[in-house]
Amino acid sequence: MNRHLKPIVWGWLLITFFLTPGFWPGPARLSAQNVNLGVSLADGKLLGFYFSISKYFNVPSETVIDLRNRYRQRLADEDLPVIFLIARQARVEPAVVINLRLGGLSWWDISIHFGLSPEIFFAPVRMTRIGPPYGQAYGYYRKYHGQKNWGKVVLSDDDIVNLVNLKFISEVHEIGPERVMKMRASGQRFVDIHDTIQMEKAKGRGGQPGEQKSKPDKRGKGKNK
Repeated sequence: MNRHLKPIVWGWLLITFFLTPGFWPGPARLSAQNVNLGVSLADGKLLGFYFSISKYFNVPSETVIDLRNRYRQRLADEDLPVIFLIARQARVEPAVVINLRLGGLSWWDISIHFGLSPEIFFAPVRMTRIGPPYGQAYGYYRKYHGQKNWGKVVLSDDDIVNLVNLKFISEVHEIGPERVMKMRASGQRFVDIHDTIQMEKAKGRGGQPGEQKSKPDKRGKGKNK
């Protein structure tokens, strides 16, 4: 297939896939009549990323795409999972989180503002030695896990974006977070990591042989963990 046609074909396949009646239970389901994608069909990677956010956080796809389009110049694609995670845990609308962010607060400050535990950002991993960009954050996690007070620990914006996207991608695709960590350590963007894993699943491979699957967190929405 012509390499210029591949993104367009993938875009149409994703639209067809996600518009299939009954695919999404509840609010994540798309309607051909009321959804305005506002995203080029040629960019199947982004569409897949947005639809997975919709699925994982159980929010309408229209909401995800509308927020991305509205704040395209001020927020990155990889900020979206952070916004929806904090909003879910704090039981507020995503727009509330966005306004705090655009007002100059760090992701850490926003989580503190809502009284959230840093543990909400972490996915359990079995690796004993964890390198960049996750090593320092998981060092804190292993030291303070289960404690109410994390001392003087402050996670940077990069730390939180890396942690939340790791948690989101590994849980929405039910794969071991260790693989996502390795892909991120090689310098790949999370949108590309998500696309690679999604394409593998679409082809029936569903990840690497012998890979440990992680179970999505089902302990309830909006609860501090």
